[in-house]
Formats: sequence, C-alpha cells, structure tokens
Amino acid sequence: MFSGNSALGFCMVLAIILFSTKLLGLIFRKLGLPQVLGYIIAGILIGPALFGDTLGSNGVALIGIEGKAYHAFLVLPEENALAIFGKIGVLLLMFSTGLETNLKELKSTGLAAVLIACAGVFVPLVLGFLISLPFGNIGLGTSNIFRCIFIGTILTATSVAITVSVLKELGKINTKLGTTIVSAAIIDDVIGIVLLSIVTSMAKADSAGGNLTGFEWFKAQWWGTIIMIVAFFVVAILAGWGFSKLFKWLDKKWPITHRIPVFSLALCFLYSWVAEEIFGVADITGAFLAGVVLSTAHRASEYTDKKIEVNTYTIFAPVFFANIGISSITFAGLKPAILLFAVLAVLMGLIGKVVGCGAVCKAFKYNWRESAIGGVGMMARGEVALIVTSTAVGAGLPQEFMLMTVLLILVSSILTPILLKVLYGKGKNKGNPPAADAVTAAEEAPAEPAPSETVEEVQNITSE
Repeated sequence: MFSGNSALGFCMVLAIILFSTKLLGLIFRKLGLPQVLGYIIAGILIGPALFGDTLGSNGVALIGIEGKAYHAFLVLPEENALAIFGKIGVLLLMFSTGLETNLKELKSTGLAAVLIACAGVFVPLVLGFLISLPFGNIGLGTSNIFRCIFIGTILTATSVAITVSVLKELGKINTKLGTTIVSAAIIDDVIGIVLLSIVTSMAKADSAGGNLTGFEWFKAQWWGTIIMIVAFFVVAILAGWGFSKLFKWLDKKWPITHRIPVFSLALCFLYSWVAEEIFGVADITGAFLAGVVLSTAHRASEYTDKKIEVNTYTIFAPVFFANIGISSITFAGLKPAILLFAVLAVLMGLIGKVVGCGAVCKAFKYNWRESAIGGVGMMARGEVALIVTSTAVGAGLPQEFMLMTVLLILVSSILTPILLKVLYGKGKNKGNPPAADAVTAAEEAPAEPAPSETVEEVQNITSE
C-alpha cells in the first residue's frame, strides 16, 4: 500500500513502529520484563519474520523489505532510512550511557568491582567460544574463528537495570555489595565494548584478505589493531580534556541553553566517525567515550542527557530495537541446529556470569550467599547485548544468531529478579528481621548518590 521510498510512506512506517513498540513495551513493563523486549517483538510482529518467507507470496506483513516474496502494507528498499535511524539510536544510547557514568564512583569501588567485571567478561567469552567450535554446520567452527569470538563477546554484555530495581525494592541498593555489583556492571560494559572493537577490526581485516596496502594493511594486523585502539583512546582522552574545559566554560557563560546539547551531539557524532573511519574502532566506542568526556562537566552533562533522552526514547531507540525484529530475526527456515546452539549459548551466558563473578566475590571474603547474589546480579542482559550483536552482524555474523541474544535477554530478565529475591529472602530468614535490615541499609547508604542511580537513569531511554 505504501512505499518507504516516499517521504509520507516512511512517515507511515514510523507511525506503525512507534505505536506498536510503545504498546508492546507497556505490556512487557506490566509483566515485569524489559520494554526493549517488547520493542523487538513488535518488530517481529509487524515485519516479515513470521510469515514473509514461509508463506511465499501469500505472506502478509505490515512492514517488509523489498525483494522478499511476500505482500506487505509498507515496503522499504533494501537500503532504507530505518537503518540510519537505528544507527543514530544506538549511538545516542551509548552516548547517554557515557554521560551517566560517574568516574569518581567507579574509582571508589576499588579492585573488587574491576576484577568482578573482568571475570564477568572472561568466563562467558571463553565458554561462548568453546561451545561455538563444534557448530561448523551453522557457520561457526574452526573455519570461522572470528564468528566464534563474536559469540563469546555477545555473552559478555551485562545490563544491570533489572538488578537495580530489585535491589532498590529490597533496600539493598546502597549496601557495599549492591554498589559493587552496579559498578562492576558498568566496567563490564566498557571492557566488552573495547573487546568488540578489537574483534570487529580484526574480522574486517580478515575478510579483506591480502588486498590491503599501506595504512589499511597496518590496521589489518592484530598488533596494528591494538595499537590503533590504544592510539584512539589516547587521542580521545587528550582531546576530551580540552572539550571538557570548553563545555564547562560554555555552561558557566550560557547555563541551561540549547546550544550545549546541540554541541554535545556534534561531539558524539564526531567521536563516532573518528573512531570508525580513522582508527578502525567500533563507532559505539566513540559515542560512549564522548559521553564519558562530557560527564566530567557535571551540570552540562545532566542537562544534555535530559534533552537528548527525549529524542532517544521517543523515536530513535524504538526504531533501533524494532528494526532488529523487522530485518534481523526470522523464523522461516530456522535450522534446529541454530535453536540448539541458541539454548546452549544462553546456558553458558548465564552460568558464566554466575560462576565467574561469584567466584571473585568469594575471593574477596563475601559469604556464599553474597557471592551468589554478586553472580546473579551480573547475569541480566539488555540493550547492550543487542547493540553488540547488531555490530557483530554488521561485521559478518549471520543474522540468525540475533535469536540467541533475544532468548538470552528474555531468560535472564525473568530469572534474575526471581533468584535475587530468593537469595535475599534466605538471608532475612537467617539474620535480622526486615525492619532491622532496612535500618542497616539506610545506615550504610552514602551521602552522595550511588552509581546505581546513575545506571537506573540510563534505562529511562526505554521507559515512560
């Protein structure tokens, strides 16, 4: 009925996406699940994933991509504006995450949070890589080593939003363990994003074969990739010192003005472009680092985040997540081996976080119950896992593996709050009564806002 090639046709595409994502997001919110899952499922329902390929020309979808064998009310070209909107959405999500990163709080959590984060990255990465090796029949295996590494990298991502909400409900958010979990999750994401940049650069170089010369050849070597990533961080941080001073001056001279978020957006896109095009680092790394740089100008970053957040959660983020369901997830011709691998990967992703992070907690003299809480608290996955998967798909990972990430988010989102409440419930039965426990939590609360409050604000992107 409509074509996405026309301006009004694309407006109809946006209208359907925004209405369906918000409706499904609210339903999932009522069920106690992340709204991003509702956004993705909305994309599946309105796109060709369910019926487009299986029913051939009789298939009906609200939104479809040109060239498929099905009817659709809205047809988009292969290279469509949804991909551009989605790219802007993912950059804004990572930029907002950087803006809300509190460097002082990260420093105050000490060695425990850093080592928990490292274990939360290393153990799932290794498990994901190992289980990928036997699945050469679905595009993994020893002949596709970089794809196996991508699978492990996807399993490293952590989203602490669910953990934060449960810890706040139980009055444990400002305890030593609660603060450590939240800080470890932030560090976990930073390590995962850097790791993704390394793997992506090496995978692109590998696919290019021996056709590279000069500077491109240098960036294609594994050692060249690492050098370029280090160089990017050095340049970005040195330039960031100057940008931080500039934004503090702008905020002092013209406080609470629209020019600050506009200039901030320009810096976000500049860092993203420089990261990807010059240094060969993932663009989301540049966007995140731009946010971290501006987070040092506290009042300006808070004002910027509030302004950018509106555009992000009203249009760009819903389009990004819905586009995953529309273009990346398909059940038509789904191989049983893909489904089997997805189930195994989910198990490894959950076990890797619980065992790896829990073991480090135990090493820091937490008791068994607290160590289990530390592991389960790092188990939840969310939008960061989707962002990593989307980037991996762009670098060569088959789109079918997006199903693995969606399943991982769904299972971890259901299990995390249940297990945390059970574990804390056991602690209450053995220790102080709930009233005394609440007093203890209040006494342990620091005067300054805990980093969990900062992380919680990130999730407002996909909430009311």
